[in-house]
Amino acid sequence: MSKAVELTTQSFDEAVSKGVTLVDFWAEWCGPCRMIAPLLDELAGEYQGRVQIVKVNVDNEGDLAARYRVNSIPTLLVIRDGQEKGRLVGVQPKAKIAAALEQASQ
Repeated sequence: MSKAVELTTQSFDEAVSKGVTLVDFWAEWCGPCRMIAPLLDELAGEYQGRVQIVKVNVDNEGDLAARYRVNSIPTLLVIRDGQEKGRLVGVQPKAKIAAALEQASQ
């Protein structure tokens, strides 16, 4: 079971409005999305209290995917205080994701 909170179009803006948030745009049928999920769970534990890690299912929330121009999944957005600060597309090493989170936290 994922530690990440599932967001909808209705809950998204408020959830990412304060602090640093990593948003995982994913889908159930996406193999690479399933590959990266355990890394995101590890990061959720390591960054607990400092970074919020959330998920957006592109099949259910197409408006959000379109708004952020998500063309491939998984796409990871690093958002700080409501503003996009970084984007990683495809399966990424844990260290690269962590570096993006650290940079956004400064």
